[in-house]
Amino acid sequence: MEFTRALPSVLAILNACSFVLLVSGWLAIRRGHVARHRALMLSNLGLACAFLAVYVTQTVLVGHERFPGEGWLRSLFLSILGSHTLLAVSLLGLVPRTVYLALRGRFDQHRRIARVTISIWAYVSVTGVVVYAMIHHLPVGV
Repeated sequence: MEFTRALPSVLAILNACSFVLLVSGWLAIRRGHVARHRALMLSNLGLACAFLAVYVTQTVLVGHERFPGEGWLRSLFLSILGSHTLLAVSLLGLVPRTVYLALRGRFDQHRRIARVTISIWAYVSVTGVVVYAMIHHLPVGV
């Protein structure tokens, strides 16, 4: 299946777009644009669902790709991947809770958990692109 070769790039693009939506949503709420913030964050939630669908598809059809580097670079890669993975899993609970609190109008609680959620989500989005770049764009043997 030729389309499976495009899946890692699609995942990296979705991660990058997620970061842009997160920052845009954060800026919107900081400027008092509640409706814009809500639209951006709900768009990001939809993007996250698309990401999960593509990620599961890639995992089922292709599996995981090994990092081609060795030595200290491999250690660096594994530490980034490990933190990325653990924090991404934490988002499976944080994101729904954060959204739930906002939709219920419990903004004091939402604000408190959202500060943690957005920080983790931003890190996961950026490190997702870094992991992709390290696997697919570092010269072999580096």
